[in-house]
Amino acid sequence: MTTRSGGYGHLGRSHLDDVLMGNLYDHGVVMRLVRYALPYRFWAIIAFVGMMGHILTMVAQPIIIAWGINSFVLGVRGDSDAWGSLSLVGMIFLGNVFVNMVFNFLQYIALARLTVNVLHDLRTEMFAHLQSQATSFYDRNEVGRIMSRIQNDVHQLQEFTDVGITTVGDILMLVFIGATMIYLDPILGLVTLSLIPLLIITMITWQKKSRPTFLGVRMAISAVNGNLQENVSGVRVTQSTNRQEVNLDNFDTLNKNHLDMTIHASLLSALLMPVVETLTVLSMGLVVVVGGIRVFDGALEVGFLVAFLIYVQRFFEPIRMLTQQYTMFQRAMASGARIFELLDIKPEMNDKPDAIELPLIKGDVVFDNVSFGYTPQEEVLHNIDLHIQPGQNVALVGLTGAGKTSLVALMHRFYDVTGGSIRIDGHDLRDVTRESLSGQMSMVLQEPYLYSMSIKDNIKYRRVDASDEAVEAAATAVGAHGFIMDMDDGYDTMLQQRGSNLSMGQRQLISFARAVVADPRIIVLDEATASIDSRTEKIIQESLKAVLHGRTAVVIAHRLSTITSADVIVVLDQGRIIETGPHEELLARGGLYASLYAMNFGEPAPQFQNGSDDQNGTGGLRAPTI
Repeated sequence: MTTRSGGYGHLGRSHLDDVLMGNLYDHGVVMRLVRYALPYRFWAIIAFVGMMGHILTMVAQPIIIAWGINSFVLGVRGDSDAWGSLSLVGMIFLGNVFVNMVFNFLQYIALARLTVNVLHDLRTEMFAHLQSQATSFYDRNEVGRIMSRIQNDVHQLQEFTDVGITTVGDILMLVFIGATMIYLDPILGLVTLSLIPLLIITMITWQKKSRPTFLGVRMAISAVNGNLQENVSGVRVTQSTNRQEVNLDNFDTLNKNHLDMTIHASLLSALLMPVVETLTVLSMGLVVVVGGIRVFDGALEVGFLVAFLIYVQRFFEPIRMLTQQYTMFQRAMASGARIFELLDIKPEMNDKPDAIELPLIKGDVVFDNVSFGYTPQEEVLHNIDLHIQPGQNVALVGLTGAGKTSLVALMHRFYDVTGGSIRIDGHDLRDVTRESLSGQMSMVLQEPYLYSMSIKDNIKYRRVDASDEAVEAAATAVGAHGFIMDMDDGYDTMLQQRGSNLSMGQRQLISFARAVVADPRIIVLDEATASIDSRTEKIIQESLKAVLHGRTAVVIAHRLSTITSADVIVVLDQGRIIETGPHEELLARGGLYASLYAMNFGEPAPQFQNGSDDQNGTGGLRAPTI
């Protein structure tokens, strides 16, 4: 397990690996789907009624045809009443066809309504569930695998629900046809059904042989999706390092593996169909031979022999359909299992049952002997004691991996401390609701993330009820109003993906405006000016003087020039606070801060004392020159 002490979590093997391969029927998955269907039981009942009506009219058709053939034979023999019966049979047959169409229409329209509503609710619940997961969940799981569950697996379930009730209908059709054949002629019916055990044995054998292959297909497409997502997200790095050919070769290897597994799976599916066709032909042959003998013996009318031939075709038609849908059912059961596995993952950052709403705060933050590790094996913050006064501007500095980002992540409660406590205005963060905490804090990250919506909606993203005047005031406060009004549609200008039609500086200004319009009591700036030019940085710094007035601010910055005016500078090294104080005082001490400052401005770096747990920067062992 790889860890990173300066980020929001740890990297590791995803526990959402798509290694499940479903059975033909998974009772647990089906029952959970049924619970989603219960609110739409009306459409389920209509679909079932339509299905039963369709089955009964389909089973009745061969009997009507048999009646018609027998009437025709009697008519040929000179029975005058037979022709009248034949006319009546024709009318009944047409009526049966019409009723069958009506029931079939009811079945499909109701099934469509049921399916789209169930999938709508399932997607909504999955989205809400993913939104509630802690940051650590996304550290452990690749976005490609999560998206595969939301898109591919839900699509597989959609296919299943589209044919699920019709498959139940196919099974009931088999039962009704088998019962009807035995009722019409028990001997011929049993002869016809005698090949079913052979079909069952074939299906069981085929399933054992095919299961590993279909499992391989699922694992292969999961690998393809993960690699595709990673390369699309990092396309700029790929192009800048000229790795297109290497990445293409890697992707082609994964894609070729998926191709080979899919072709092998298709071959196995193709092998099953001829077996079913052969059994159909053998059954029809038995009907002709045995039925023909019984017709000659006078034990069976010729019309019912024809009816048996039709029944044989209709009996094996659902079996052919089930055979074609066999792998689809396996994939659907596996997809359902993966979806519900995802939904069963409980958020790691739950509010306590008795958690209170955080009242309006002043911004007094206390880290009391705080320790934290992304994994139990490696602690990244050690015994942090820090008191941030309301309205103070506190800067966090230190080498990469010192624990700066981890510290602010804990303050925002992206993670819970593993030791000690963090209190805001005397309230332990674990005793208040996360919603009430985040409602009074805003964070601006180094990489601004904007959405494909208007500039106004991006600024209002945190507070959708903000007025247009509040949006404009926030943009003006951070110096963004001018360039926004220069755009064709002003605040209504639609942004492209991640705001790519804006410069980096403009995107960051929008991100600042979004934080300001929320009117937070605490603002966290996580290297928010690291990726912008000096001119834009100066605009932001001037604007923030007014914005941060009266608010508690915690600033992480590698450009030390941006935090020289901070009330308190906190210097971290290897997860410990080793110095605190204002800029001039820390420079005078000649410690780590002075070394970092000298490196920033190209001056000779002085020796510094690693104060270990000494927050005043005095004493301790002499560390190497920075």
